[in-house]
Amino acid sequence: MASVSRPAAVLDADLSADLYGVLAAALADKQRQCSLIDPSVAAACGMLSEFVLSGGKRLRPTFAWWGWRGASGAHADGPAVLRAIAALELVQAAALLHDDVLDESTTRRGRPTVHVQFAEAHRAAGWFGDATRFGMAGAILLGDIALTCADDLLRDAGLPPEALHRASPVWTAMRTEVLGGQYLDVRAQASGDESEESALRVALFKSAAYTVARPLQLGGAFAGAPEQLMDAYHRFGSDVGVAFQLRDDLLGVFGDPEVTGKPAGDDLREGKRTLLVALALRTAAQGGRPAAGDAVRAALGRPSLTAAELDTARSALVELGAVRAVERRIANLTESALGILDSAQLPPPAAAKLAELALAATHRDS
Repeated sequence: MASVSRPAAVLDADLSADLYGVLAAALADKQRQCSLIDPSVAAACGMLSEFVLSGGKRLRPTFAWWGWRGASGAHADGPAVLRAIAALELVQAAALLHDDVLDESTTRRGRPTVHVQFAEAHRAAGWFGDATRFGMAGAILLGDIALTCADDLLRDAGLPPEALHRASPVWTAMRTEVLGGQYLDVRAQASGDESEESALRVALFKSAAYTVARPLQLGGAFAGAPEQLMDAYHRFGSDVGVAFQLRDDLLGVFGDPEVTGKPAGDDLREGKRTLLVALALRTAAQGGRPAAGDAVRAALGRPSLTAAELDTARSALVELGAVRAVERRIANLTESALGILDSAQLPPPAAAKLAELALAATHRDS
């Protein structure tokens, strides 16, 4: 745990390490609680600890921290804020665990997904029933444990009651938005909705809201930020968050598996109706280029997509100008976000740190 005697500037510098310490302690406590139920439950909780602590950029709590610092939060509250924002990493863990089940993904961060690990343990033990179904059930329940742990960590962080009261609407909205966004995502895949509006709505609620906008507002709420700043945080965070998701969409098709930790082209195999896909199909239809559009559509929802078929779909996405259009959208959103940040006139070092985070999140060099 962070010491109350450490000034905010020290916590700034040690943020990542301190977040790790808070998460490790919270997850160890949850594992102790689970051990009172049964050793097998404690072992499953240990898988959650490993999942959370072995990777991740801590992007969401970092945005929340600088949202608090940008709102001139009281330095004495720093350690409690640190514990509270660590809860965001557990919400992220729950979202990833559930998302991997929904998408039937086999790898995450270069390792087997948690539901695959559960299924492999089932097969190795020679248990009854379907191993895949058991694996998915285990991962869903582990994600639920992560959500309960997040609520516990926020509640018990040590923040003043008035700060928790201010933050409650933000926390509630964020949890609802990310779950609603996940439903919109699976619904778009099932219905075959290829509209740009649907793709952007999924990007906003499944990713942008809980990645940047709501974490910033959470930090602002802890500090008692005025309504004007909370609005600026939401607008800045929505722009950066959507741009962040659009970058992920590009990486999901063109990214290096060694970097992304997932097989190349997984988004196409899973049938993701991203903005990249929507723009390509619209251009194909309006420009009289059905062959290119067919190449993209043929790849969607094809788990058995070969490397050659993936290359054909990638070429079509480039040829139809969709990649260029998404890159342009990322650049415009990032520029808009930086303009909002500049207008907010945050105190140093928060303004510079949030600009740096925005550029890093959207993978821009300038």
